[in-house]
Amino acid sequence: MDRYAVFGHPVGHSKSPQIHAAFAAQTRQALTYEAIEAPLDGFAAVLRDFIEHGGRGCNVTVPFKEDAYRLANCCDELARQAQAVNTLRVEPDGRLAGFNTDGIGLLRDLTQNLGVTLAGRRVLLVGAGGAAAGIVGPLLAAGLAELVIVNRTPQRADELARRFAAHGPVRAAALQAPGSAFDLVLNATAAGLGGRAPDLPATVFSPQTVAYDLVYGPAAGPFLALARQAGAGACHDGLGMLVEQAAEAFWLWRDIRPATAPVIAALRSA
Repeated sequence: MDRYAVFGHPVGHSKSPQIHAAFAAQTRQALTYEAIEAPLDGFAAVLRDFIEHGGRGCNVTVPFKEDAYRLANCCDELARQAQAVNTLRVEPDGRLAGFNTDGIGLLRDLTQNLGVTLAGRRVLLVGAGGAAAGIVGPLLAAGLAELVIVNRTPQRADELARRFAAHGPVRAAALQAPGSAFDLVLNATAAGLGGRAPDLPATVFSPQTVAYDLVYGPAAGPFLALARQAGAGACHDGLGMLVEQAAEAFWLWRDIRPATAPVIAALRSA
């Protein structure tokens, strides 16, 4: 069987094996998919061993996305923009092709699953790390009126905004003064993993605001609680994004696109 995996540190909590097993059963693809925890300083060696033992492709999560970008022999435009790779494919000649499916997964969840309109809307992006970098390009390509980036370290927000300045209306702002209420507020920070919400003013939310955390489960709780308390009209975690970006990776590997709705529903019910 063709072999696939997700690499991370830690990675034991990952739902990716469950998701890809569901995709494989649905599309009748013969493959295996496992979670592999690589040492913080040993991703390249573990990846090389995986490929030597039949690995055909993998997903890459925190903290190895930048390492995967450097190891890839060629990358798609979204990965080059983000300077991060979350999907690797082993080509027939042995070369590694790198992709970033995070932004595609986010937009599909927002627009197709949740019915959120992006064109002409004002969006606030909280965070300026790898998760944020992977979604800025696709967001700007969706025709936003404005994308404002805030971060606990202002310099990182400035750097990210400058990197994408040629792609659309994007600017950095102070975390405590990002502007008036936004149509969509996206949390791309890791604050929720520590049980905290980002330090945002309540004025960024209104009854018309959609609040969305890129993570899912309990880690999304603090930000979504803040948004609800501040009066946001709708609040969502990133489970749909996780499944949608996985479906894009599956298509890149197998040239077949699985249905995501039943997989999202099954994960929700579980």
